Amino acid sequence: MEYVCDAPHNRTWFRLVTEGEAVTESLEMRHAVEKHYRRERERAADAFHPTTSVFIEQDINKEDHIRKAMPLFLTLRDQDGKALVTAMLPPRGKGGGGCIVVGPGNADPYPEHGDAITALGDHFGVTLDRGSCYPYRR
Repeated sequence: MEYVCDAPHNRTWFRLVTEGEAVTESLEMRHAVEKHYRRERERAADAFHPTTSVFIEQDINKEDHIRKAMPLFLTLRDQDGKALVTAMLPPRGKGGGGCIVVGPGNADPYPEHGDAITALGDHFGVTLDRGSCYPYRR
């Protein structure tokens, strides 16, 4: 995981950077972030175009491209490392496309962690409101 920013009340946002981290997040949070992570990573990899026709050099810069092209997968953790919220933001945290923010079991994280979600939005300069980011509102 990669540090992203601090949030109020000793919580911290981290970026999930490997499939293994996404699997762990899915298990701990009881939702399907790993499925989305795999799908988005595959899309980003498929969009990569090598800058050379030399076979052995064709994957140079591929990981960098994937990292920049795929959405950001983020986790909010407490000071003991417990997962509290999972978020998916557009690539680099900006631009078109939607966001998804969920709690354990796809529950609504806004009542308990709204201030931390706002801190994440402030970090990226975007608004992460419940109406557009929580997909399971009733």
